[in-house]
Amino acid sequence: MAAVTVLGTPDEDDDFFQPITTWQGLHAFVSTPRPEAPPADDPSWSLPALQDYHSRFVVVTTPVMREVSLQLRRLTLLNKRQQGTARRGLIVSGPPGAGKSTILMELARVAHLADQRRHPNATDRLPVAYVMVPPSYTPKNLVAEFARFLGVPIHKRMNQAQITDAVCHVLCQRRTQLVFVDDVHLLNTRFRTGAETSDQIKHLAERIPATFVLAGVDVETSPLLAGVRGEQLAARFKLVRATPLPYGTAAEQEAWRQLVRDLETALRLRAHRPGTLVRLAGYLQRRTGGVMASLSQLVREAALACLEDGSHAISRKHLAEVRLDVRATRAMRPTRKPGSR
Repeated sequence: MAAVTVLGTPDEDDDFFQPITTWQGLHAFVSTPRPEAPPADDPSWSLPALQDYHSRFVVVTTPVMREVSLQLRRLTLLNKRQQGTARRGLIVSGPPGAGKSTILMELARVAHLADQRRHPNATDRLPVAYVMVPPSYTPKNLVAEFARFLGVPIHKRMNQAQITDAVCHVLCQRRTQLVFVDDVHLLNTRFRTGAETSDQIKHLAERIPATFVLAGVDVETSPLLAGVRGEQLAARFKLVRATPLPYGTAAEQEAWRQLVRDLETALRLRAHRPGTLVRLAGYLQRRTGGVMASLSQLVREAALACLEDGSHAISRKHLAEVRLDVRATRAMRPTRKPGSR
């Protein structure tokens, strides 16, 4: 077939939103260095700079992130010399807000930077691809998402096989090692379009010498793994579940406190007293239900609030005034005792 090239190059000066479901956006995300933040009392901090810093903030390493990284590293080695069609993959599952997409994005960053270190002078490599299952999915729509990610031009007259050939050609040509497919819980293999789209993922995994990582909400109980098509995926993919962090045993409490400590250490608030958030670890766990996305929102919003009022120190009042997501709010809502009004 004729050579297919990826269109465009990332523009480092562009500050407009670029989704990671385009290779320019993913490249910008994984290539942007994380600058060292000066101490909180450094005179170089301006209010806008502090607000930007706490808006972006940091990503802390959770136990499930370490487990997913370990499993993916082993799978990559397992698949490295696999010439047959049965390459193994990984499914990251869990409830909404458990950090599944964050885990995938961090894995993409690590893989990209590692490939860059191994091939410092290469300009034609694309170690990671990242797509999401479209809401109105069909096998053709899914592979069109891959084409959109790559910048491969397609037109209405191209059929599914032609788009698939173009996508596989580019991913092989660019030596893609990891393929992330998010929102796979949308696929329902009990229906024809869902089953055929699942087949398309399997087909791509057989034609591209890469390790596939799927992520979605409660995938193990979703229709994706139901029926004959689902059994085929289940036979090839191992599953790691991302769950809210518990707070029962002493070890679980210490693990939660360590995550809170990591977040607190990253704050750049000149009047904040170290250890304030750690002492409130139990309260933070109750407010967020142990969900990292809610914890990050709570700490970042409280930091922005204390910058806004000029106190530059997070208090319990700042935390209490933050309105969290509906899930966290429902979980925090007190239950009525039987017979009470």
